[in-house]
Amino acid sequence: MRLKLVPQNTSFDFFSRWKIWLGISGLMMVIAFTSFLLQGLNFGIDFRGGTTIRTQSAQVIDIGSYRDAIAPLELGDVTITEIFDPTFGDDENVAMIRIQAQADAEAVSAATVAAVEGALQGAVPDIQFVSVESVGPKVSGELIQTAVIAVALAIGAVLVYIWLRFEWQFALGAVAALVHDVILTIGIFSELQIRFDLAIIAALLTIVGYSLNDTVVVFDRVRENLRKYKKKDLKEVLNISINETLSRTVMTSVTTLLALISLYVLGGDVIRGFVFAMIWGVIVGTYSSVFVASTILLWLGVKRDWSKPSNTAGNQFANIDA
Repeated sequence: MRLKLVPQNTSFDFFSRWKIWLGISGLMMVIAFTSFLLQGLNFGIDFRGGTTIRTQSAQVIDIGSYRDAIAPLELGDVTITEIFDPTFGDDENVAMIRIQAQADAEAVSAATVAAVEGALQGAVPDIQFVSVESVGPKVSGELIQTAVIAVALAIGAVLVYIWLRFEWQFALGAVAALVHDVILTIGIFSELQIRFDLAIIAALLTIVGYSLNDTVVVFDRVRENLRKYKKKDLKEVLNISINETLSRTVMTSVTTLLALISLYVLGGDVIRGFVFAMIWGVIVGTYSSVFVASTILLWLGVKRDWSKPSNTAGNQFANIDA
C-alpha cells in the first residue's frame, strides 16, 4: 500500500471563508511592511560595504579556528568561506574573509586589516594573504538598486506572461500572490534581523519562480474546468480545480521542504540565510497559490465563453498521488 499525503479524492471548500483568508494575508503584509519601515533590514556586506581578504595556506582550513581568532577584534558581521576549486593542489587551501564596513567609514581601515592578518597568523602560522579588496557604499547602493530592479522586472514579466496565456484576471491574481510572497519574505527577514545579502535576492527570484509554478498549474486546471463545467459557478470550478491539483501541490512542496530542511541543518552558516528564505518561500508560495491567487480570481470573476480551444489545457502531472 502506497503512502499518500493527500487522499485520492478530496472535496475541501477553500472559499467558504475567502474574505478571512484575504484579511489574514493583508494583515501579514501590513505587519511585514511596518517591520521593514521601523527596523529596516540587516544588510550584509554586499549592501553595506566592507572588505574581502583572500587567504591561502598549506593547512586544511578550519573555519571555527579562523572565527575564534578574529572574534576578539569585535568587527561585527564577518563571513568566512572556504573556496573549492579542482585546479587547487593539496597545499592550496583558500578562504575568503569578508568584514563589514565599520561605523562612519567607507571601508575597513588598513589598521583593522593588519589586526585581522595578525590574528590569523597567530592561528595559522603559514597563512598567506593573496588579496585585499574593498567595497564602498557607492557600489553597495548600486547593488541595492539593481536588486530591486531585478525583482520588479521578474514580477512584471510574470504579469505579461500570465496575461498573454490566460486573461488579465488570472494575471492580477498571480502577481498579487507573488507580491504577497516577496513582501512576507522581506518582512520576516526584517522582523528576525537575519542578514540580508545578494544570496537572499537570488532566493527571492527563486521563490517567485516556485510560487508561479504552483499558480500556473492551478490556473491551467481552472481554465480546463471552465470549459468542462460550463454551468457550474466560478467558486465551484475553483474548488474542483484546486482539489484536483492538491495532491501534486502537496507532494512538490513536501519533497522540496525535505531537501531544504536538510540543507538548513547540515549546510552550515554560509548558506543558512538563503535556505531559510527558500523554506519560508515554499510555505508562503504554496499558501498564496490557493488562498491569494485563486481568491483574487474569484473576487474579480472571469469570462466563461472560452471559444478558442487550447492545445495545452490541463497539466499531465496534476493528478499524481501524493
